[in-house]
Amino acid sequence: MTTTSTERTALQSLSAVAEARHTTRVFLDTLVPAVDPEHADTVVLVVSELVTNALRHGGGSHTLRLTAHPDTIEVAVDDSSPRMPRPRTPDLIRGTGGFGWHMVNDLAHAIVVTPRPEGGKTVRALLPR
Repeated sequence: MTTTSTERTALQSLSAVAEARHTTRVFLDTLVPAVDPEHADTVVLVVSELVTNALRHGGGSHTLRLTAHPDTIEVAVDDSSPRMPRPRTPDLIRGTGGFGWHMVNDLAHAIVVTPRPEGGKTVRALLPR
């Protein structure tokens, strides 16, 4: 199998996360061999969380890159903030979040956060195919 990838850049909008999920589903649906449906759901969930974090904490725009490797799907999200992601205590009272980064760490085989030379960072997650 050869490596397959797609890239999408978007400005902050109410529909950016939904568009990222849709782009991910379309990408996963085109892969041969097919991605296990449970793994596909996991990839979509991680994309949703990483794009949400990029929009909420990363400065208003993001780039999503998806790459299929023989045994993994790589999700990479760039944003313009130099701040590294950090776990927060989940807010069970006011509902302000704190669950996503924990969930991404639990679901991914590996996560790498890399500062970009031009500013900002890339958050990469490797997920089972």
